[in-house]
Amino acid sequence: MDFLISSAYAQAAPAAGAPNPLMSFLPLIIIFGIFYFMLIRPQMKRAKEARAMVAALVKGDEVLTTGGLVGRIEDIADSFITLEIADNISVKVQKNAVTAVLPKGTIKQA
Repeated sequence: MDFLISSAYAQAAPAAGAPNPLMSFLPLIIIFGIFYFMLIRPQMKRAKEARAMVAALVKGDEVLTTGGLVGRIEDIADSFITLEIADNISVKVQKNAVTAVLPKGTIKQA
């Protein structure tokens, strides 16, 4: 019965070429590019803006701190500022604790 069906013989597989190293790292490079433009670069920009804001603080500015204190700057030192948070009540906080400079007249003094 072997005369109706021809025999199938295995052939040698063709030699596989070495993969291109650039193609194997391409997905990793693309993911790093996405992370840089969507996470790292905007964070660096925000940090630069925060440093510029802290450097531009002057006496009389009304600011908001990370702890939620709102006050007017009475004194500025190298790394600390003195905030007047109410009449005759002042606190000393670090400059880096300032998160926003408020518009003039935000704080109503009694």
